[in-house]
Amino acid sequence: MHMAAQHPTAAVLLCEVVMEILSWVPAKPVTRLKLVCKSWNSIISHPHFVKLHLHRSSKNAILLFTLTQPLTLGEERKQSIVLSSVESFIQNPSSALDAQENHHSLHVQDWVSGSCNGLVCLARILYHPNNHICDIWFRLLNPLTGFISENSPCLSVSMHTAFGFGYDESSDSYKVVTVIRDSSGTVTAQVYSFGGSSWKRANSFPAFPFSVEDNGHFIGGTLNWLGLRNPHGGAYDWADVTLDMLMIVSFDLKSDTNKQILLPKGIDEIPGQKPTLGVWENSLYLLHDYKNTHLIAWQMKEFGDENSWTQLLKISFHHLGVERLLFPEFIFENGNIFMLRGRHRFEEVFYDRRDNSVKRVNILANNCYFDIFDYVESLIQPC
Repeated sequence: MHMAAQHPTAAVLLCEVVMEILSWVPAKPVTRLKLVCKSWNSIISHPHFVKLHLHRSSKNAILLFTLTQPLTLGEERKQSIVLSSVESFIQNPSSALDAQENHHSLHVQDWVSGSCNGLVCLARILYHPNNHICDIWFRLLNPLTGFISENSPCLSVSMHTAFGFGYDESSDSYKVVTVIRDSSGTVTAQVYSFGGSSWKRANSFPAFPFSVEDNGHFIGGTLNWLGLRNPHGGAYDWADVTLDMLMIVSFDLKSDTNKQILLPKGIDEIPGQKPTLGVWENSLYLLHDYKNTHLIAWQMKEFGDENSWTQLLKISFHHLGVERLLFPEFIFENGNIFMLRGRHRFEEVFYDRRDNSVKRVNILANNCYFDIFDYVESLIQPC
């Protein structure tokens, strides 16, 4: 007796059931399930499944670290990416960063300029110090799948350049933005959509980020920088900065336009040190010192609503055991745990506002400097 052929409708339903189940499996094991059979490989590779899986992936559970070994005489700088769960890192930071199975080597000239939807944006920079110009190419890396995109077209810019990377849902495209300040102090922006053939000039920027290391912070389809309204000739001394010069610029990736986000109304004087802007757990934060004695943290509860700025924290430097504001590195647990860079190169200070506790941790990851990014594991591989 012959087995009855499977009805097409039943096959479709079975495929949908398998897709539904697999979409809840974490990204790393689901990549191995491609080997089970051809039909599963086809399902997992389908663009609809990839987006569904990303939508259902755990957010704020994974951290991405870039480790950079200090330069030594006669040796090239070495860089790598490390992925760690938030839980593992908080429990034992050094052990999490030393886990070799989660390391991905980077080219000596590559710099991580952002992370979004499981993709890491790498900037390759070639400096021409004689004329203060550098050539930059960007490409995308998915550390989980090993996907690497083609390079963007080369962009020749001044050395005073800041980057930002994010996702434009309206066009289903990933974009990188460069904010450039020329010798006259004029600030402009160039936008590249991965898969495209050229850079596009955007409207002029009203401010320039404090530091070229300050990547744009992605949230709600926008990239955000904290900067100064064009200071004289592009140079400034913080002691001469006034509150009305300080602003947050928000760049909309859909329209390629920018607007200003007002600072919290409770800030009535210029901080003694440069403030820090950041996006943690899908909220915009602003951190600054108050009279060089306290750390203040503001959270924008609803992004885009300037009336939703809320003072989340005010803690004295004395309680933190420091004499000055520490550089904020990350915020965990919905704004409850603050990770601050300590006085020494590998020291981190963790402050938990739930019990007002302070913990100092020496993080020794093969004597490497590190930066930290929010990350979500995904199967995304854009064209």
